[in-house]
Amino acid sequence: MRDAAPAREGIPLLAVPPQQVLAAELLRRAQDERRLAHEARSAPTALAGARIIECRAGNADALHAIVARHGWPSAALVGEPASTAALMILLHSPDLGFQLTCRDLIAEAVADGRCPAVHHAYIADHCAVELSQPQFYGTRVDPGTLFPYPIRHPETVDERRHDVGLGPLADHLRAVRLEASGAM
Repeated sequence: MRDAAPAREGIPLLAVPPQQVLAAELLRRAQDERRLAHEARSAPTALAGARIIECRAGNADALHAIVARHGWPSAALVGEPASTAALMILLHSPDLGFQLTCRDLIAEAVADGRCPAVHHAYIADHCAVELSQPQFYGTRVDPGTLFPYPIRHPETVDERRHDVGLGPLADHLRAVRLEASGAM
């Protein structure tokens, strides 16, 4: 049974489940970052860049607190959209040690069926590239060359991508290049 929250205008409200509060916070934080990034692309200034850095640091701190209290915010805990938002926040965190810890938590959540496998693919590739190691799934693309960072066993990358729900690498690269050209 839920505890009653403070009444508004004489109507008692039910307490919001903690999972919904976490989900709403993650979604709001990811949306704030997307908005700031869009603004920075529209009008690139030092202030816009500083706002993104500040937002990402605050988001990372909040995610760190959430993970410390609840574990990884898996799809089973907060829903897939909020879990994906947590992943986006994690990918933009400036703390590689935290990313590595969460990579392992996400791997456990995937193994237990609490999180989509694609989440692990993105954080595993991110960490590998940050550690100057070959990535597994080809999700990370060098923005300067628009080619993927080195891939471990590239001859079987499409099989691994398929196993986690990603399309062929060639399709991914085509989409990245189309977006980079401004045609999207």
